[in-house]
Amino acid sequence: MAGKPLTGRKVLFIALGAFGVIITANMALVYAAIGSFPGLEVKNSYVASQGFDAARAAQTKLGWVVTTQYSDGALNLSITEKDGTPIPVNDLTVTIGRATHANADVNVSFLQDQSPFNTKMPLDTGKWELRLSATAPDGTPFRQRLDIIVTP
Repeated sequence: MAGKPLTGRKVLFIALGAFGVIITANMALVYAAIGSFPGLEVKNSYVASQGFDAARAAQTKLGWVVTTQYSDGALNLSITEKDGTPIPVNDLTVTIGRATHANADVNVSFLQDQSPFNTKMPLDTGKWELRLSATAPDGTPFRQRLDIIVTP
């Protein structure tokens, strides 16, 4: 039994339908990417860059060693000197979130006020980013980002 012949008009509709599906999928992905972007890090990158080298040198001079350990829903954060001596810090703020979007960011409160810092924090499997901000006793600001990998 012979079917209807494949005409140029049918081929055009098939091609337009295929490209329509591809374009629709791409637009949905673009919308999702733009909607989940956390935004700018700084308002003016040129102004922020002017003090970057001096701030980095001051932070490096502190010689702090920051380590994290996460297991069984417990986060341990240690801020020490190179020899392992705990360092007293002022104005410690820690935020944990995903690197790709800011809607999962959580500000962390620790159970004690000196290193090592401990807290209970359930994290889903995957890569998390810990953003630490503190001030040394001499007033030097300290900022660092650390990755936390949670395995199943």
